Amino acid sequence: MRFALRNKAPDNRPAYLQSKDDFAEELGNDILEQLGIGHTKGTLVGNEFVRGVSGGERKRVSIAEVMAGQAPIQCWDNSTRGLDASTALDLGRVLRRTAQEQKKSIVATFYQTGNGLYDQFDKVLVLCEGRTIYYGPRALAKSYFEDMGFVCPPGGAVADFLTAVPVHTERVIRSGFENKVPNTAEEFESRYYNSAIWKTMDQETVDYNSLSYEIDNLRDVMALERQRSSLLRKMQSVYTVSLMHQVWACTIRSFEIMWGDRWSVAIKAISALLQALVCGSVFYNLSDASDSVFLRPGALFFGILYFGLQSLAETTASFLGRPILSRHKRFAYYRPTAFCIASVIVDIPVYMFQVTVFTIVLYFMCHFQYDAAKFFTYWIVLNVTVFCFASEFRAIGALFKNFGNASKVSGFVIMIMMVCAGYMIPFNSMHVWFRWIFYINPASHAFESLMANEWSGLELTCITPQYIPYGESYTDDRYRSCTVAGSSGKVIPGDAYIAAQYSHSKHHVWRGFGIIIGFWIFFACLTAIGFEKADSSGGSSRLLFKRGSKLQRTPVPADVEKASVTTDQKRSPTGPPAEDIASSSHQSTFTWKNLNYYVKYRGEDKQLLRDVCGYVKPGCLLALMGTSGAGKTTLMDVLAQRKDAGRIEGSILVDGLPQDITFQRTTGYCEQNDVHEATATVREALLFSARLRQDYEIPDQDKVDYVENIIDLLELRDIQDALVGTPGAGLTIEQKKRLTLGVELVARPKLLFLDEPTSGLDGQSAFSIVRFMRKLAENGQAVICTIHQPSAFVFNAFDSLLLLAKGGRTTYFGETGEGSSKLLEYFARNGAPCAPDVNPAEHIIDVVQGRQGSGKDWAQIWRESPECKRTLEELDHLNESIRSHVQGQGNENHADPSRSFATPLLYQMKQVTIRQSVALWRNPDYVWNKILLHVVQALFSGFAFWKVGNGTFDLQLRLFSVFNFVFIAPGVINQLQPLYLRNRDIFETREKKSKTYHWFAFVFAQCVSEIPWLILCGTLYFVCWYFPSGLPVQASISGQIFFQMILYELLYTSIGQAIATYAPNEYFASLMNPIVLGAGLITFCGIVVPYGQITSFWRHWLYWLDPFSYLVGGLLTQLLWDVDVRCSSSELTSIPLPPDGSTTCGEYMAAFLSENAGYVVEPGSRVGCEYCAYKTGAEYARTFNLNARYYGWRDVGITVLFCVSSYAMVFVMMKLRSKATKSASA
Repeated sequence: MRFALRNKAPDNRPAYLQSKDDFAEELGNDILEQLGIGHTKGTLVGNEFVRGVSGGERKRVSIAEVMAGQAPIQCWDNSTRGLDASTALDLGRVLRRTAQEQKKSIVATFYQTGNGLYDQFDKVLVLCEGRTIYYGPRALAKSYFEDMGFVCPPGGAVADFLTAVPVHTERVIRSGFENKVPNTAEEFESRYYNSAIWKTMDQETVDYNSLSYEIDNLRDVMALERQRSSLLRKMQSVYTVSLMHQVWACTIRSFEIMWGDRWSVAIKAISALLQALVCGSVFYNLSDASDSVFLRPGALFFGILYFGLQSLAETTASFLGRPILSRHKRFAYYRPTAFCIASVIVDIPVYMFQVTVFTIVLYFMCHFQYDAAKFFTYWIVLNVTVFCFASEFRAIGALFKNFGNASKVSGFVIMIMMVCAGYMIPFNSMHVWFRWIFYINPASHAFESLMANEWSGLELTCITPQYIPYGESYTDDRYRSCTVAGSSGKVIPGDAYIAAQYSHSKHHVWRGFGIIIGFWIFFACLTAIGFEKADSSGGSSRLLFKRGSKLQRTPVPADVEKASVTTDQKRSPTGPPAEDIASSSHQSTFTWKNLNYYVKYRGEDKQLLRDVCGYVKPGCLLALMGTSGAGKTTLMDVLAQRKDAGRIEGSILVDGLPQDITFQRTTGYCEQNDVHEATATVREALLFSARLRQDYEIPDQDKVDYVENIIDLLELRDIQDALVGTPGAGLTIEQKKRLTLGVELVARPKLLFLDEPTSGLDGQSAFSIVRFMRKLAENGQAVICTIHQPSAFVFNAFDSLLLLAKGGRTTYFGETGEGSSKLLEYFARNGAPCAPDVNPAEHIIDVVQGRQGSGKDWAQIWRESPECKRTLEELDHLNESIRSHVQGQGNENHADPSRSFATPLLYQMKQVTIRQSVALWRNPDYVWNKILLHVVQALFSGFAFWKVGNGTFDLQLRLFSVFNFVFIAPGVINQLQPLYLRNRDIFETREKKSKTYHWFAFVFAQCVSEIPWLILCGTLYFVCWYFPSGLPVQASISGQIFFQMILYELLYTSIGQAIATYAPNEYFASLMNPIVLGAGLITFCGIVVPYGQITSFWRHWLYWLDPFSYLVGGLLTQLLWDVDVRCSSSELTSIPLPPDGSTTCGEYMAAFLSENAGYVVEPGSRVGCEYCAYKTGAEYARTFNLNARYYGWRDVGITVLFCVSSYAMVFVMMKLRSKATKSASA
């Protein structure tokens, strides 16, 4: 609220609120109090992962945020969805007061509107098929249609009457007017345009005096807005405050969000510390001798690599925050540019802290030069590099509309940056067609700056094995040379070394620093452009059908809540009678007594339900009502055994017996949020549920036939082949509600729970859903349903009511009676009579909420009432009678109590795998992004290492060509995990709780369905990389390498899935990836640090436990072993011979070559020796602990074992995450 008001604070504030902070605090508190959520102002908003305010309170927070904008014209679209009738009325009164006192123009659409809310408005617009059938004063709308011949039922909501008039199945026509009333939208429109009301409204619009008055009002509003706006803001800008103030507000908000999610910041800092400790221990105490020549660049490069991988999380984060950014942009709170600048500002302290922790540990553990200037140069260069990386990957996220493309590009970019940074392939060894990348790569400039900073002024002593030849017979240093590039005798000047080996200059430290800052600013601007140009407007709604069905896309009406296209279309009951459906389900009596529920809150027990009692019998439709936050959904979850935290006390009995392990799968639970697999069709979703939730012994054809019956009953036949889809590209809200109900009905449940089935629907759609529920109840199905804003018609469809007050206390339970007579008689007897024209549902909510001014404790009144006593007696009688009846019948009508699931595990694995395989096939964005990432990266790698030769440096290129394949993992994992997490959420939200299938089947399906695509991707990578690189084509070599590459596809995928399985969300998973891949796997595989130089502590155990060690061995052994090395002239080391010519080169080097690798070019030379460090690739391979040819196949076999263990880890992580749901103690 503070943030919204800071960006909308006018300049002409009241005298007592001159401070913007005081204004924001005062007005914010006022808005929150008006909406009844003032007590939550210090509470986290929360989401599905973070505990915060309740669902109804969160909805009101969204409303409060809009009200804080103080817009002169306000449009409210179904803003009461998810609110109870009383709270919805509060919102209507607030809007009424806002319009009157602040002179605002307000347009609102509300569904299932009670008369109290309806009466808050001045005018009403009724539309039918896009045509105006009434626009005029609210007070005249009812009489206008009654005069036509329509009847508004006594006590009915006027709004429902207005919307029901053009619907043939719901309107009531006065006797004698059957042939006089309009029937089509055109007829209604024609009747309206010929009415006196239209002429009056038209006259108000065209009348000159009225128009002048409106123009004067508009000028007054514009003048008022100019006074409200900041002096620094442009006159024509839509924003109230200046860009500078927007940046300031966004910065404060970002820090507040960061503090609310401080654990993520702590994880980043801890990750940096762990990485530094691990890396520092690997490169521990680098010496000032030549044995650190290869290690020192690796230690410098590691910081760039780690923070580059960590910055990939910014791409994910940019999509997670995009909906909020788009909404704020539409509200004109701030420009996206202000958000981008604020993000850059917030990056500085956050990343600076991480880099500081990383630098202090790594710098001194590696024993870089102990010089204050060099330390702070390293620190500042690494800082701006990290800032640049963060902005770069945030910019990638901003420039793409969907995450798949952004993930693909970010994975490709990180690979190019690291390959062309100058560490793997030095600048002078890059092929000319890729050399330009070096200049536009911030990583290459960072690496050059760090190298120049560290190596300038450094002199290393050349020692064995770089100082050759060595041995007992080589004691005269005049006839020995150093193999290190740039060496001078026994000394290796740092400046000369980096110039000869990397083409770096000590004068480029600050040049690189400046270039990185330039890139940082460029990427920040690119991010701003991306978010500014992003289209935040919604698209048209459409239905998607699977290929081969009657339609590919079918437009749906703009009103996405309704599925009907015209008012003439009737939902004819073409399906089987509801009694056939209900009779085929098991019928049970469900009771609960003295139910209490506690959760831990700040170390203490907080009671959410207090001694709740009730029952539902076969054929009964029970409404569960209460104010927002009264515990309706909590009670439903407790009754349905869906709580996995807290403590439950009391008794919950089914047919007089305690709930057994079959309860969850034999009851249906329709969530408030319709959660379905988006790529499944309606029919497939129903079949999937039927096959896994009905008993395995039932023939499959019977299940299919039953699904067909449900499709007809719920009138889903026309859309049976439509994909569930996503909002805007899939089923409408009402269609999803019916699908959710169908998914539960096909399980043949003995009890049916529905949580807010009419939320977000208009009156007709809500009545349609309740009509289906009524059908089922009338034919023996027991139904418990929570409901928020029922109309009188909807409310009268229920047989019984359980009414809760704040704190989960019962205020009424029992039959409602004909026309709610019993319910109203109870409240009237206790001092709260209901007026004849008032909706009973709204009346009782107002009463128990204390809005009638009685101040009574209705929970206490209920406990002392004779109705409560009769309820308890009825409970005991029901339990006793049904228990004896069930025990007499045995278990013939009940599920096997020994099985948690209806079907065997193997059958579950088959069905879930089929569904997931189809889902991947219907997700081309995901599949093509994966394929393109492999192909593009493979082609880049193939041409970057084009036709590698046989020199000593070419051996290193072969090594890094293989090592580059490792970098396919980060991009693919970042793309894989969000999809995996969405599937996991579907499973945990609905399918796990309904015991549809075991968690083992879920994990198995997720793993197996990916394998065909991984094999395809691995094959494409091999073809596009192997042959351009000029590697051996013998089947014995290429076949082994191909097989090992396929294994790596499986290995990194299973690692990514294991991380995602236990991660709470996508962002956390993206933070864990660099920790596992960087600190845990890449560091110890023997490439960055050769085996012989790994610190002994790690070398003797972690190297052998690192799967990447065997991955590299399986790929590298065959590529190196048979290479006949031929050094180029620049790779040869010149060794002087005694000038007297007494010995030949071969004779002088014989003792050395007998024990060491390499060869001399001209053994007979008496002038000097030209020495090549390796004679065969096998000699080079031995430096990486690949001591025999068979190590290649050995490592392939071990990699297979690691693949198996990695997939096993996915199952272990899911097992650790899964919790047994708690049930009430008997």
